[in-house]
Amino acid sequence: MAQDAFANAIRPITAPTVADLALPRTQLHAIYMRQSMPSRVSVTGGNVPLGGDFDVYALQFEIALNERTSIVATKDGYIDFNPDNTLTSQEGFANLGLGIKHALIYDPANETVVSGIATVEIPTGESEVWQGEGDGAMNLNLAALKLCDRIQYAGNMGLHIPFSDSQALTGSVNLHASYEVTPWFIPLIEINWFHIFDAGDGSLSFTDQLGNTLPSIAEFEGGDLINLGAANAGENRDAVTLGVGFRSRLSDNATLGFAYELPLTEEEDGLMDDRLTVDLVWKF
Repeated sequence: MAQDAFANAIRPITAPTVADLALPRTQLHAIYMRQSMPSRVSVTGGNVPLGGDFDVYALQFEIALNERTSIVATKDGYIDFNPDNTLTSQEGFANLGLGIKHALIYDPANETVVSGIATVEIPTGESEVWQGEGDGAMNLNLAALKLCDRIQYAGNMGLHIPFSDSQALTGSVNLHASYEVTPWFIPLIEINWFHIFDAGDGSLSFTDQLGNTLPSIAEFEGGDLINLGAANAGENRDAVTLGVGFRSRLSDNATLGFAYELPLTEEEDGLMDDRLTVDLVWKF
């Protein structure tokens, strides 16, 4: 009965490392992202040309221990970074993030779930693609889900708390709404807000790019995937993106998702010109 109440719940698509579905369950989540970067980005004293894009290939997983608790792996994968100017093309592995999700409120009768999620990001990635620096971080997240017939509302509020000052202390809010027109077409809209509470000091990080000078001069942070530890990121503390797309039910256990995402704040004050996300969620 409890499982049937949430059978039609779908996972948000955008910002997948910070926006999770509140509902604990066993699933695999394959992700492909292509993010185009702005033609110019803000640095101390002006801006510099950048352009190009990067591709991300990732596989998240979740294992439910019971209806209220699951083990989650929220970050992993491979990044292929291809700028047009200033920086050099690189590729390598992302950091690993894993932890636990627990439903604080689990109410099938009202189709409502509120969960706390705690994960640790381990700096196992490669500095060539803006990973692997610092001493890691703790990610704390409060996720909510509400189903209303064919309508779904979901949201996340999170904190990224680094274990050293080489990364920024950041927060995020992610909102999702969708409507199941048919099982094959579930349009959705998502808004993501990223805020810098305390800029980092990554001046000794990422020596493979510009001899590690980018964290010292950049006036922005990297959003959901990258934490530069940019010393001047306080100049642009907020980044907001809008994603639109849809999910399709391939079967009772599998959904395919597509989302196109744009920044609502100034493009040059971040690393996103636009982003395409395609994912496959298989629950079992």
